[in-house]
Amino acid sequence: MLLVDVYLDKSPIQGIGVFAKNHIPRGTLVWKLDPRYDRRIEVETYERETGPVKAYLDRYSYPDRRDPNYIVFEADDARYMNHDDDPNCDVSSPEETYALRDIAAGEELTCDYNHFFETGFDFLGDRHP
Repeated sequence: MLLVDVYLDKSPIQGIGVFAKNHIPRGTLVWKLDPRYDRRIEVETYERETGPVKAYLDRYSYPDRRDPNYIVFEADDARYMNHDDDPNCDVSSPEETYALRDIAAGEELTCDYNHFFETGFDFLGDRHP
């Protein structure tokens, strides 16, 4: 769950993005996996889905780095965080995200999707076994 105040808006990077409502100092804990809200979905369940549900999970979920038998679906607006090669948020931990530098109010929060995938990022639906 996001631990800072954010809003969604059109992103210059891709579609919708997550933007800081207020200044976020470097080192701030921005997001923390919260099993009460964030969902771990078995890969078998995910692979059986079709249509709009599968397409949504393809777009907004990622492999659980702690257990390859699961994917993670974030319950809040964190799922709209876009990739940047020079991100302002550190997602190297599978359970916490920190601000890598000061983030200004109105600035888009970004992360490096490559942390979620062993061989470089792509959307779940684009992955081939």
